[in-house]
Amino acid sequence: MTDETPKPAATVGPLAEIAATLPERGSLLGLDLGTKTIGVATCDPDRRLATVVETVKRTKFTQDAERLMVLANERKAVAFVLGLPLNMDGSEGPRVQASRAFARNFARLSGLPIAFWDERLSTVAVERALISADVSRAKRANVIDQHAAAFILQGAIDFLNGRRF
Repeated sequence: MTDETPKPAATVGPLAEIAATLPERGSLLGLDLGTKTIGVATCDPDRRLATVVETVKRTKFTQDAERLMVLANERKAVAFVLGLPLNMDGSEGPRVQASRAFARNFARLSGLPIAFWDERLSTVAVERALISADVSRAKRANVIDQHAAAFILQGAIDFLNGRRF
């Protein structure tokens, strides 16, 4: 990120709370934040279908953020949807706190809104779908995070589309 100009403060919060502040159109980038990787997915500007993009291998926060911004700029993304790994009972554990901290720090750099979306069981659902599609274990390991990001993003865009009708 070579541009040192401060970006305006970005909105960070649950999708249900910030949905009204998002532009009507524009692609979104879905993120499945893990300790070693970040799964990335995107959607079309009309927000109908989420598709996988890539799995970013985590290094340092600044490098991870730069890669995510490159992907966002390439796709003209207007916001991010970050999976929030709540516990099964809805409580928040250390992974949720790490996700919230990542979002706060990333929002300062990106200047784009970041919406949280409940990701409980997303990886489990994706793994089952990949197994039923007879995807090998090695191939699953390489793509599961980006498919989980697409699963998270699809849930979020379905929610947004349901609000329009």
